[in-house]
Amino acid sequence: MSTLDRRDFIKSSAASLAVASLVASCGKKQEGDSNAQNVGGKVDQLGIKWDKSVCRFCGTGCGVLIGTKKDKVVATKGDPDCWSNKGLNCVKGYFLSKILYGKDRLTKPLIRKNGKLTESTWDEALDLIASKYEEVLKRDGSDGVAMFGSGQWTVFEGYAALKFMKAGLGYISKDGVGSNNLDPNARMCMASAVAAFMRTFQSDEPMGSYEDLEHADTFFTWGANMAEMHPVLFSRIMDTKMKNPDKVKIVDLGTQYTRVSEESDLYLEFKPQTDLAIANYFIHYIIKNKLYDKEFVDDNLVFKKGETNIGYGLKDGGADIPKTAGKMTKISFKEYKKFVSKFDAKYASKISGVPVAKLEEAAKLISDPNRKVCSYWTMGFNQHTRGTWVNQLVYSIHLLTGKISKPGEGPFSLTGQPSACGTAREVGTFVHRLPADLVVKVEAHRKIAADIWKIPVEKINPKVGKHTIEMFRAIDNGKIKLLWVQVANPYQSLPNLNRFTKAAMEKDVFIVVSDVYPTRSTEVADVVLPSSMWIEKEGMFGNAERRTQHWDKIVNAPGEAKNEIWQMIEVAKRLKIDSKTTVADKIFTYNEKTFYKDMWEEYRLFSLGRAKDLAPYDVLRKEHGVVWPYVAKNDKTDFTDVWDGIENTEANDYVSVKWRYNAKYDPYAAKFIKDHPERTFKDGIAFYKASKSDYCATVFAVPYEPAAEVPDKKYPFWLCTGRVLEHWHTGSMTMRVPELRRAVPRAVVNINPDDAKRMGINRGDLIRVKSRRGEVVFPADVNGRSVPQKGMVFIPFFDETRLVNQITLDCYDPISKEPDYKKCAVTIEKV
Repeated sequence: MSTLDRRDFIKSSAASLAVASLVASCGKKQEGDSNAQNVGGKVDQLGIKWDKSVCRFCGTGCGVLIGTKKDKVVATKGDPDCWSNKGLNCVKGYFLSKILYGKDRLTKPLIRKNGKLTESTWDEALDLIASKYEEVLKRDGSDGVAMFGSGQWTVFEGYAALKFMKAGLGYISKDGVGSNNLDPNARMCMASAVAAFMRTFQSDEPMGSYEDLEHADTFFTWGANMAEMHPVLFSRIMDTKMKNPDKVKIVDLGTQYTRVSEESDLYLEFKPQTDLAIANYFIHYIIKNKLYDKEFVDDNLVFKKGETNIGYGLKDGGADIPKTAGKMTKISFKEYKKFVSKFDAKYASKISGVPVAKLEEAAKLISDPNRKVCSYWTMGFNQHTRGTWVNQLVYSIHLLTGKISKPGEGPFSLTGQPSACGTAREVGTFVHRLPADLVVKVEAHRKIAADIWKIPVEKINPKVGKHTIEMFRAIDNGKIKLLWVQVANPYQSLPNLNRFTKAAMEKDVFIVVSDVYPTRSTEVADVVLPSSMWIEKEGMFGNAERRTQHWDKIVNAPGEAKNEIWQMIEVAKRLKIDSKTTVADKIFTYNEKTFYKDMWEEYRLFSLGRAKDLAPYDVLRKEHGVVWPYVAKNDKTDFTDVWDGIENTEANDYVSVKWRYNAKYDPYAAKFIKDHPERTFKDGIAFYKASKSDYCATVFAVPYEPAAEVPDKKYPFWLCTGRVLEHWHTGSMTMRVPELRRAVPRAVVNINPDDAKRMGINRGDLIRVKSRRGEVVFPADVNGRSVPQKGMVFIPFFDETRLVNQITLDCYDPISKEPDYKKCAVTIEKV
């Protein structure tokens, strides 16, 4: 009898378990069918009350059912009526309820007195915070304060923060405008995807849906270990593959061998940063072999060349970034062909290290007119000093081949946080944004916001604020004097952490942290506010497929913990405009009994008529998630004349659009095509948002450029950071779950077996990893479930006892301003 080695066993087990769990939960029921679960406070025969909610972890947006008894969660399970996960959960989701019940929950406000955090009353803490706001705003103006938020904020919380910072503070600051120094930790995980979507389509977020996972037959994963980071979605890929193993292909491109690589038909291991060269080669192959869709190209695309040598954000204030970094110059298709002509297989192989034969095999698969291709990526693309470029290149591949906006065909950026889309991108909690893709720099956009908020337009600051890296540099430089951190842990997650932690402890800055557990960030805070968490408050998240999901408050928060909206309102009540009026009177005027509905319907006004249409509050409360655009037959826009031709998933006068820009599914596209008979619109695809490019999507000519820091004799290894299956982000929740903590109790440094053998390193040995910024000691793992290429090490960042970000580099993409956590130079040695 033959024996399986460890890797074969993992491979066979991972595939069979993933598919078994998927098949067990997926029937023929289609989205829009009646709600079989009938949850919403229903009590079963065991006395357990069941309510719908959504998982608190990644951007997949898995629906979950919450079972409670005596005001405590006693059971959770996947929600089969949520189309995003069809009843599945990953291992983190199975233990989801336990994140509420860590023994060290914060339950009382804390104020630092004589260097020590001491319990206080809410009134004392809030009075202190308000007094600091008044002091800084009246002395330094709106530039002196900042708020760092999260893709874990609920939509309500993010919207309240947006109004508090960008509208409310203008009534107090000496310059009479709000502060745009508001940025989410989503800046550090998907800003590159946002920038590329806006530059390519002039509208954010993917055009496809998770249903593509069942329709496609060719999957390209670019720097995306979906098996661990988005396991529910990867299980759907595996289900598709096992149903048609001869046809379906998985191509994995990465810098380390992962569980996705195990299942792939073709693995391309490339040198860090050289994905730019590989993507350009695919485009070269498509054009050289005339595999582009000529009619689609002629009618739907324009070509532009980006600026080169655009810097790396290594100097404060972006002093090394040219002002023209984001400039785009229109070129002809002929000029574009000439630009990519040098990226032949031989050239791309030389740069990337991928053999020519593998490059050619992958190129044939991605360009084959008879294949339905989906591309998926996460941080490998986005946390990249040229992240916007490489996102744009993948969009360009799909645009040139016409493999876009159709079932089973399209580029799809996967998000890492539960509401990075719904709260960061849709609400617009970035330094330059307002809701629904509006921006603070444009006067007409500020006027729209002011009209909805019923405030003078002059209160909205037109100057873009400081993005995350520059925000924390500004604390070090003495320019920001007050920082409020909500639902985030930057003093573990920031790159080049030693600099920023030192500044927090030594500079004249007042730091407020709202959180549920003690973290590395509460350690540097002047005030800590205990926050309610997840189902301890009403909320909504928006996931990666544009699905908005609502839940009601299900259990009470422990002790004196309060939600972040209440905290902001209470501070706003203490900020007095005159003897009779406070900031809260200007921006938080919702009816107490209908508070969340009023807030949602106000926020929803930004989306209507802009092809961002969000579903009404009452619909979201009832349904198990609704994909936007959720378009009415006749509301802001009259779609009556095209309505009968739309494939409708709703049994009413609304349509939930699964494939944007496609007239078969999207009323906005159908109406746009009807109104423009002079254009052919191949396959019924119309990029109706791209008004600045004659309603054409943009294909970009951008080259390969090296990383900001590369290995040398002194620091000969690449360092890459990321996550593992069992833990999420900085571990502040998952490390409180005993089962997950036992499974992976500490971070390790993953080393290539050949490097380990050469250096005499064995699994479990303590290894010092050192960069130009610091050093940290980790146990070694050799030939584990992820294997870095030679000359590279991988370390996850969840472990608060060993802070890998003390050695990472705070360079960033000059266009998206997203830091690159995947590439810096280190040396390693046995301790």
